[in-house]
Amino acid sequence: MRNIKWQNMAHAACRLLFGLALTTPASAWNSPLCPLQNAESTVIREDDTRWGDLGDGTYANPILYGDYSDPEVIRVDDKYYMICSEFHFMGMPVLESVDMVNWKIIGQIFSRIDLEGYSTMNKYGGGSWAPALRYHDGRFWMYVCTPNEGLFMSTAAKPEGPWEPLVCVKSVNGWEDPCPFWDEDGQGYIGRSQLGGGPIFIHKMSADGKTLLDDGVKIYEGPTAEGTKIFKKDGFYYLSIPEGGVGTGWQTVMRSKSIYGPYKTKRVLETGSTNVNGPHQGALVDTPDGEWWFFHFQSTEPQGRVVHLQPAKWVDGFPEIGEDYDGNGIGEPVKVHAKPAAGKQKKDLRAAVR
Repeated sequence: MRNIKWQNMAHAACRLLFGLALTTPASAWNSPLCPLQNAESTVIREDDTRWGDLGDGTYANPILYGDYSDPEVIRVDDKYYMICSEFHFMGMPVLESVDMVNWKIIGQIFSRIDLEGYSTMNKYGGGSWAPALRYHDGRFWMYVCTPNEGLFMSTAAKPEGPWEPLVCVKSVNGWEDPCPFWDEDGQGYIGRSQLGGGPIFIHKMSADGKTLLDDGVKIYEGPTAEGTKIFKKDGFYYLSIPEGGVGTGWQTVMRSKSIYGPYKTKRVLETGSTNVNGPHQGALVDTPDGEWWFFHFQSTEPQGRVVHLQPAKWVDGFPEIGEDYDGNGIGEPVKVHAKPAAGKQKKDLRAAVR
């Protein structure tokens, strides 16, 4: 994703520091500044500094109070896996969770980029931008663009690795934010944006994920449209994209009966009446029990792009994310919410707090 010049070396230090403390409950770090009024969700207050697992069956946003920019999350069976942008600095980490709130680092997809300039700090701000992670045909697949060198991929049998060396799918300048998709007939596709915030294109891709088969079809233009995530649900093709820019943007979801459109669009998450600027760029994920959740970042200083988790539900073919506090039909970020939980555990929690 673009507009990263404000980032600095402190963000890498934050990632290292908070990588050691991802599972530490917020109650051990912060004193709650107001009592929990509703375990389902509470609005964000500027003086509420809680974050992460609160230790009482709820969590507070952000769930990761460190620089995990452009978070990408998938579920495989009953575990969740996250990767993020690294902008050349730290290599691309792989994180694992069983509850979407507490995360641990389990591996690294690559630790170096063997291209000119990446052995020094001359490429800071380059490197991987908004990667995509998918599980297909019994393997994990990662796709990412660097702003000046092209589209790359890697694959592994296990999320912790070993990951295959990076493969250059397309040597090209000016691509960003790719996402692979394999349709039910086995046909592969890549969605991606153009550097600078769009437009969005979709390309056909070979079954092994290493070759593009055409020059792509332009399917959408919008205000700083990027971060393409493609999936299929109930017979519709969906694109979930951030729009509007890093610090001021929102999340848009589009759907169509054809992967090439036309797409019906809906804004599903925005700042609204909260103080969470630019709540966008992330992943819609379901649980084994059919719940849906949305991960996104918030651009902050000095931590960088911290990670939030929002509840989601599907209404009339589109996700409703967070809570619509101002009543305009668009979701807004929550501060505190009941943790994702299965079946009886969640019912018992809800009964206990009402």
